[in-house]
Amino acid sequence: MGQTNALLTPVDRVEVTILLDNSIDVFLASTDEVRRAQLTTERPWGERPALIAEHGFAVMVTAHADGQSRRLLFDAGMTTHGLMHNMDMLEVRPEDFECLVLSHGHVDHTQGLVGLLERLGEWRIPVYLHPDAFRKRRTDLPDGSVRHMPSMDRGWLEQRGIQFIEGRGPTPLLGGLVLASGEIERTSGFERGFPPHVAEVDGEWQPDPQIHDDQALVVDVRGKGLVVVTGCCHAGAVNTLRHAQKLTGVRTIHALLGGLHLTGSLFEPIIPQTVAELKAIGPKCLMAGHCTGWRAIHALANEMPEAYVPTSVGTTLVVEAA
Repeated sequence: MGQTNALLTPVDRVEVTILLDNSIDVFLASTDEVRRAQLTTERPWGERPALIAEHGFAVMVTAHADGQSRRLLFDAGMTTHGLMHNMDMLEVRPEDFECLVLSHGHVDHTQGLVGLLERLGEWRIPVYLHPDAFRKRRTDLPDGSVRHMPSMDRGWLEQRGIQFIEGRGPTPLLGGLVLASGEIERTSGFERGFPPHVAEVDGEWQPDPQIHDDQALVVDVRGKGLVVVTGCCHAGAVNTLRHAQKLTGVRTIHALLGGLHLTGSLFEPIIPQTVAELKAIGPKCLMAGHCTGWRAIHALANEMPEAYVPTSVGTTLVVEAA
């Protein structure tokens, strides 16, 4: 199998399963490429086990190539036990993950790691992340209020077997079948980060609007193009897709899945530009969730009806080689 470049090898199939997200809809229908979870049980309504949604994000990525399958976890959700609950419901075993990738250090993507370790006792697995993900952070809001964000307890996690692998650049994973983007280049001109965001650096609170630890996952499906998975997409959806194209040399974006952070008064003004640029890029599948926001979701669904797919916890996107 030939390589796209030194960073990424095309795969025969990739499956992206949403383990945690902000919404769930048990009545959504499946298609050949988008498969909705079906929990089989003989128990009566009201007593059946169920998936849960929360303001957090986590996905399982399974890459298939040359007759082998390899699996990783991307992000871990907002609450301590939400991820583990849904993994139990979907019969996903933590032992099957070769590694964990954190999109960035915000708590809605990291806290579920604590629940996994409480269940397992220890988990000897590499965790890939940007060094800024350990920063203490807060948001300074226009009304003068300050909201501090919980940060990861690195010592507690390392005592339980976690091996952190820090890097700012792109990182091949699963033998080159998946690529963590590393820091994402800002090129769009209108995606300018999160102005109220502040971080403690060398003992002082400093502006941190770019959130440089934000990164995405990229998979190249042979004959189809790139599947890009984002956490919060603080770098911006357009910047993220352009960066994936630049890293891999592949222009075709087959699918974009994850949070696009277009909610709230700071980000809603760039919805029209974002939608216009995404239409120009032309992903065949667009499954925006988590922090995308209802206004942006409505705009994407209206402007890109053939590509837009509603997100729901338990959904698996399956992309096969052409």
